[in-house]
Amino acid sequence: MLILTLDNDNHQELAATLADDGWVAACLCAAWCGSCREYFANFTALAQRHPQVQFVWIDIEDQAELVGDLDVDNFPTLLIQRGDVVAFLGPVEMDLRLAERILLAQMEKNLPELQAEALSSAERRHWQLEANLLRRLADI
Repeated sequence: MLILTLDNDNHQELAATLADDGWVAACLCAAWCGSCREYFANFTALAQRHPQVQFVWIDIEDQAELVGDLDVDNFPTLLIQRGDVVAFLGPVEMDLRLAERILLAQMEKNLPELQAEALSSAERRHWQLEANLLRRLADI
């Protein structure tokens, strides 16, 4: 399976990847969003090109308990996390190349670099508290 569509029965699969210090690229979307439905093809193509990353499709309404108060202002929003460190959170354009550049830029960093960057600004510290999928999964 290239993309894990998150539902209440497969949270443990995502948690296991993160607990094993794995890379996750999650698209935060909504079923009613036309842009999200269009982006799914790009997200699938990205997953095909990077099989070492667990790609996850998270409908923020179906998974409201997991997403909680996290503000998703625009769709699609990409969340990239390695283990317990949120490396990126933000809306992405429909262009596959942009998402891939963001993903590769994060994956080039070693864990100490990611950890230092995670604490480098108020926004990034907020991501660690509010957007960390591993911690959110443990809380539900």
